[in-house]
Amino acid sequence: MKIIAIGATGTIGRAVADALETEHEVIRASRDSSPRVDLEIPASIDALFDTVGKVDAVICCAASGQLTPLTSPSDDEFTLGLKGNLLGQVKLLRRALDHVRDGGSITLTSGIFQEPTPGSSFGALVNAGLEAFVRAAAIELPRGVANCSWLSQL
Repeated sequence: MKIIAIGATGTIGRAVADALETEHEVIRASRDSSPRVDLEIPASIDALFDTVGKVDAVICCAASGQLTPLTSPSDDEFTLGLKGNLLGQVKLLRRALDHVRDGGSITLTSGIFQEPTPGSSFGALVNAGLEAFVRAAAIELPRGVANCSWLSQL
């Protein structure tokens, strides 16, 4: 299988790509690699698919952000990661649909804590939104995209 692993320079993305490479062709993409992709820049998602062509699967392990207090000084600081962490993965999935072969899969990921911790409210918001999006999107998949899933990482 030909698989794009997005976020492949991060801890989790690297581990996923390493595990898959034993049996599959893995294209590692991130903000810091070639091919380069930044989920906050839709044109970079388009360029990635133009470069790579058709694939059997897309796995997104890209995430950025940090614990952010609910009482952050501004709304902008509190929602800083919304564009990349949630909306970026939504844009990725929508663009991937035209590039994943019939029977392929798209997997989006997020992270959660077992128990809420101070500063985790924004992350919880993004992750709940991502999970709800994937559950609804999965029933709308066109043609042969067989799987759209959401993985929560601890």
